[in-house]
Amino acid sequence: MRVLVADQFEQSGLDSLTGLGCEVSCEPGLKDQALAERVAEFKPDVLIVRSTRVGEPVLAAGPLRLVVRAGAGYNTIDLAASSRRGIYVSNCPGKNSMAVAELAFALILALDRRIADNVISLRAGEWNKAEFSKARGLFGRTLGLLGVGSIGSQMIPRAKAFGMRVVAWSRSLSAEKAAAFGIERRDSSAESPRRPTS
Repeated sequence: MRVLVADQFEQSGLDSLTGLGCEVSCEPGLKDQALAERVAEFKPDVLIVRSTRVGEPVLAAGPLRLVVRAGAGYNTIDLAASSRRGIYVSNCPGKNSMAVAELAFALILALDRRIADNVISLRAGEWNKAEFSKARGLFGRTLGLLGVGSIGSQMIPRAKAFGMRVVAWSRSLSAEKAAAFGIERRDSSAESPRRPTS
């Protein structure tokens, strides 16, 4: 089986594919016409991408049987064209959920501490300690989650580590699951995360 990897990919993954007997060609950076030409030339059974767009010209260029998005979602792949051509499409949900949760917390902290503004000010030669020390901090604050799937469930322990209260709504969040997570469940996405007054 021939596998064309058109984006950056972990060496361990490439080694695993080779170990399974696949003929692997890793060519990160192939896009659009260059990708279609390479598919026509290499004739892969499987195409693996991350953020590279896979449109009709790429799908029509070779004998592809499967396109794998090495990440969550598949919005970069033309599903209608894949379906018309009988090419299966797959993804790897949850594979990067920890990294996304970490990035989300980095952004939360950056907003609270106004890090971007502080860096801009510092690069301009200003040190405004009084202004940038006004952060409220995360301890005792409430994190509201809409969904507790792969990413949302990774947010919970991180929020707790910062001493945050977590409230969540999800179509699949039962009272039992919320209790197991140690979070407060909401009955709708519109319900306020504020603490009860009584």
